[in-house]
Amino acid sequence: MNRADDTRRGDALPPRPRKHDAAGTRTALLSAAALRFARYGYDGCGVRDIAKDAGVDAALVYRYFGSKKGLFDTVSGNTANVFEPLRHLPLDEVSGWICELVSKAPTEEQAPHPLLTKLRSSNREESLGRLREDIAEVFSERFARRLGGEDAEVRAELLGAWMMGITLMRLSIRSPALSAASHDTLLRYLQAGLGPLLHTCCPEASDEGGGEGR
Repeated sequence: MNRADDTRRGDALPPRPRKHDAAGTRTALLSAAALRFARYGYDGCGVRDIAKDAGVDAALVYRYFGSKKGLFDTVSGNTANVFEPLRHLPLDEVSGWICELVSKAPTEEQAPHPLLTKLRSSNREESLGRLREDIAEVFSERFARRLGGEDAEVRAELLGAWMMGITLMRLSIRSPALSAASHDTLLRYLQAGLGPLLHTCCPEASDEGGGEGR
Protein backbone atom coordinates (compact mmCIF):
# COMPACT_ATOMS: atom_id res chain seq x y z
CA MET A 1 0.00 0.00 0.00
CA ASN A 2 1.44 3.40 -0.99
CA ARG A 3 1.15 6.81 0.68
CA ALA A 4 -1.81 7.76 -1.52
CA ASP A 5 -3.72 4.68 -0.35
CA ASP A 6 -2.94 5.56 3.27
CA THR A 7 -4.13 9.11 2.74
CA ARG A 8 -7.41 7.98 1.25
CA ARG A 9 -7.97 5.75 4.27
CA GLY A 10 -7.40 8.76 6.51
CA ASP A 11 -4.37 7.28 8.25
CA ALA A 12 -2.03 9.83 9.83
CA LEU A 13 1.27 9.93 8.03
CA PRO A 14 4.55 11.27 9.38
CA PRO A 15 5.54 14.52 7.75
CA ARG A 16 8.17 14.37 5.05
CA PRO A 17 11.46 15.90 6.24
CA ARG A 18 12.02 19.39 4.91
CA LYS A 19 15.23 20.27 3.15
CA HIS A 20 17.08 23.10 4.88
CA ASP A 21 20.60 24.41 4.82
CA ALA A 22 22.31 24.63 8.21
CA ALA A 23 21.03 28.14 8.92
CA GLY A 24 17.52 27.23 7.78
CA THR A 25 17.46 24.13 9.98
CA ARG A 26 18.59 26.10 13.01
CA THR A 27 16.01 28.81 12.37
CA ALA A 28 13.23 26.25 11.88
CA LEU A 29 14.13 24.52 15.14
CA LEU A 30 14.25 27.80 17.06
CA SER A 31 10.84 28.86 15.73
CA ALA A 32 9.26 25.49 16.51
CA ALA A 33 10.84 25.41 19.97
CA ALA A 34 9.65 28.95 20.80
CA LEU A 35 6.07 27.91 20.07
CA ARG A 36 6.28 24.63 21.96
CA PHE A 37 8.03 25.97 25.04
CA ALA A 38 5.71 28.96 25.38
CA ARG A 39 2.53 26.92 24.96
CA TYR A 40 3.38 23.77 26.90
CA GLY A 41 6.36 24.66 29.07
CA TYR A 42 9.75 22.99 29.19
CA ASP A 43 8.42 19.70 30.58
CA GLY A 44 5.37 19.65 28.33
CA CYS A 45 7.16 19.03 25.05
CA GLY A 46 9.95 16.79 23.82
CA VAL A 47 12.74 16.98 21.31
CA ARG A 48 10.80 14.80 18.88
CA ASP A 49 7.79 17.14 19.04
CA ILE A 50 9.94 20.16 18.26
CA ALA A 51 11.79 18.43 15.44
CA LYS A 52 8.52 17.19 13.94
CA ASP A 53 7.11 20.73 13.94
CA ALA A 54 10.28 21.96 12.24
CA GLY A 55 10.15 19.13 9.71
CA VAL A 56 13.61 17.81 10.54
CA ASP A 57 15.16 14.81 12.24
CA ALA A 58 15.33 14.97 16.04
CA ALA A 59 19.05 14.24 15.94
CA LEU A 60 19.58 17.72 14.52
CA VAL A 61 18.47 19.26 17.83
CA TYR A 62 21.50 17.69 19.46
CA ARG A 63 23.77 18.60 16.55
CA TYR A 64 22.94 22.29 16.70
CA PHE A 65 22.09 22.84 20.37
CA GLY A 66 23.63 19.91 22.27
CA SER A 67 20.50 19.10 24.24
CA LYS A 68 16.90 20.11 24.87
CA LYS A 69 18.14 22.45 27.60
CA GLY A 70 20.62 23.99 25.19
CA LEU A 71 17.78 24.65 22.75
CA PHE A 72 15.63 26.16 25.50
CA ASP A 73 18.48 28.38 26.70
CA THR A 74 18.99 29.67 23.17
CA VAL A 75 15.27 30.37 22.68
CA SER A 76 14.82 32.09 26.02
CA GLY A 77 18.13 33.93 25.97
CA ASN A 78 17.31 36.32 23.15
CA THR A 79 15.19 38.75 25.16
CA ALA A 80 17.74 41.57 25.13
CA ASN A 81 17.80 41.58 21.33
CA VAL A 82 14.20 42.84 21.25
CA PHE A 83 15.29 46.04 22.99
CA GLU A 84 18.35 46.72 20.82
CA PRO A 85 16.88 49.93 19.24
CA LEU A 86 16.73 51.55 22.68
CA ARG A 87 20.52 51.78 22.63
CA HIS A 88 20.57 54.36 19.84
CA LEU A 89 17.00 55.46 19.01
CA PRO A 90 16.38 59.21 19.63
CA LEU A 91 14.25 59.62 22.74
CA ASP A 92 11.60 61.50 20.78
CA GLU A 93 11.09 58.36 18.67
CA VAL A 94 10.84 55.80 21.48
CA SER A 95 7.05 56.10 21.91
CA GLY A 96 6.56 55.57 18.18
CA TRP A 97 8.90 52.58 18.18
CA ILE A 98 7.01 50.94 21.05
CA CYS A 99 3.74 51.59 19.24
CA GLU A 100 5.10 49.93 16.09
CA LEU A 101 6.36 47.01 18.17
CA VAL A 102 3.01 46.29 19.80
CA SER A 103 0.94 47.09 16.72
CA LYS A 104 2.83 44.91 14.26
CA ALA A 105 4.20 42.20 16.51
CA PRO A 106 3.25 38.62 15.59
CA THR A 107 0.37 36.96 17.38
CA GLU A 108 0.83 34.47 20.19
CA GLU A 109 0.37 31.63 17.70
CA GLN A 110 3.13 32.96 15.49
CA ALA A 111 5.67 33.95 18.12
CA PRO A 112 4.83 33.52 21.80
CA HIS A 113 5.82 36.23 24.23
CA PRO A 114 9.30 35.51 25.71
CA LEU A 115 7.96 36.10 29.22
CA LEU A 116 5.52 33.21 28.80
CA THR A 117 8.31 30.94 27.66
CA LYS A 118 10.22 31.66 30.85
CA LEU A 119 7.21 31.45 33.18
CA ARG A 120 6.26 28.03 31.82
CA SER A 121 9.72 26.53 32.06
CA SER A 122 10.78 23.92 34.59
CA ASN A 123 13.83 25.96 35.61
CA ARG A 124 11.69 29.03 36.02
CA GLU A 125 13.85 30.74 38.63
CA GLU A 126 16.95 30.37 36.49
CA SER A 127 15.10 31.67 33.43
CA LEU A 128 13.65 34.64 35.31
CA GLY A 129 17.11 35.35 36.67
CA ARG A 130 18.43 35.65 33.13
CA LEU A 131 15.50 37.85 32.18
CA ARG A 132 16.20 40.07 35.20
CA GLU A 133 19.82 40.40 34.08
CA ASP A 134 18.72 41.35 30.55
CA ILE A 135 16.31 43.97 31.88
CA ALA A 136 18.93 45.35 34.25
CA GLU A 137 21.44 45.67 31.41
CA VAL A 138 19.05 47.19 28.89
CA PHE A 139 16.89 49.44 31.08
CA SER A 140 18.43 49.94 34.53
CA GLU A 141 21.91 50.58 33.16
CA ARG A 142 22.16 51.55 29.48
CA PHE A 143 18.81 53.23 28.90
CA ALA A 144 18.89 54.91 32.31
CA ARG A 145 22.22 56.48 31.38
CA ARG A 146 20.61 57.90 28.24
CA LEU A 147 17.74 59.36 30.24
CA GLY A 148 19.81 60.92 32.98
CA GLY A 149 18.24 63.13 35.62
CA GLU A 150 16.37 62.21 38.76
CA ASP A 151 15.26 58.58 39.26
CA ALA A 152 16.60 57.59 35.85
CA GLU A 153 16.70 53.89 36.73
CA VAL A 154 13.10 53.92 37.95
CA ARG A 155 11.91 55.79 34.87
CA ALA A 156 13.80 53.40 32.57
CA GLU A 157 12.31 50.32 34.24
CA LEU A 158 8.82 51.85 34.17
CA LEU A 159 9.19 52.21 30.43
CA GLY A 160 10.18 48.53 30.25
CA ALA A 161 7.13 47.62 32.30
CA TRP A 162 4.89 49.55 29.89
CA MET A 163 6.42 47.73 26.93
CA MET A 164 6.13 44.22 28.30
CA GLY A 165 2.76 44.80 29.91
CA ILE A 166 1.22 46.18 26.75
CA THR A 167 2.52 43.35 24.57
CA LEU A 168 1.25 40.75 27.04
CA MET A 169 -2.18 42.39 27.33
CA ARG A 170 -2.55 42.95 23.60
CA LEU A 171 -1.02 39.81 22.08
CA SER A 172 -1.17 37.05 24.68
CA ILE A 173 -4.04 37.92 27.03
CA ARG A 174 -5.89 39.71 24.21
CA SER A 175 -7.72 42.20 26.39
CA PRO A 176 -10.57 43.60 24.27
CA ALA A 177 -9.84 47.34 24.25
CA LEU A 178 -6.09 47.12 23.74
CA SER A 179 -6.43 44.39 21.15
CA ALA A 180 -8.86 46.46 19.11
CA ALA A 181 -7.15 49.83 19.54
CA SER A 182 -5.84 51.42 16.36
CA HIS A 183 -2.21 52.37 15.84
CA ASP A 184 -3.06 56.10 16.08
CA THR A 185 -4.95 55.63 19.35
CA LEU A 186 -2.13 53.65 20.91
CA LEU A 187 0.44 56.18 19.77
CA ARG A 188 -1.50 59.11 21.22
CA TYR A 189 -1.68 57.59 24.69
CA LEU A 190 1.83 56.20 24.60
CA GLN A 191 3.23 59.62 23.78
CA ALA A 192 1.23 61.21 26.58
CA GLY A 193 2.11 58.54 29.14
CA LEU A 194 5.77 58.00 28.27
CA GLY A 195 6.67 61.65 27.75
CA PRO A 196 7.36 62.39 31.45
CA LEU A 197 9.46 59.21 31.76
CA LEU A 198 11.57 60.05 28.74
CA HIS A 199 12.08 63.78 29.13
CA THR A 200 11.36 65.02 32.65
CA CYS A 201 11.53 64.02 36.25
CA CYS A 202 8.37 63.06 38.05
CA PRO A 203 6.65 66.25 39.29
CA GLU A 204 6.17 66.86 42.96
CA ALA A 205 2.87 65.55 44.29
CA SER A 206 0.43 68.38 44.88
CA ASP A 207 -1.13 68.94 48.27
CA GLU A 208 -4.23 70.36 46.65
CA GLY A 209 -7.33 68.25 46.70
CA GLY A 210 -6.97 66.94 50.21
CA GLY A 211 -3.60 66.01 51.61
CA GLU A 212 -2.97 63.93 54.66
CA GLY A 213 -4.61 65.29 57.74
CA ARG A 214 -7.26 67.26 55.89
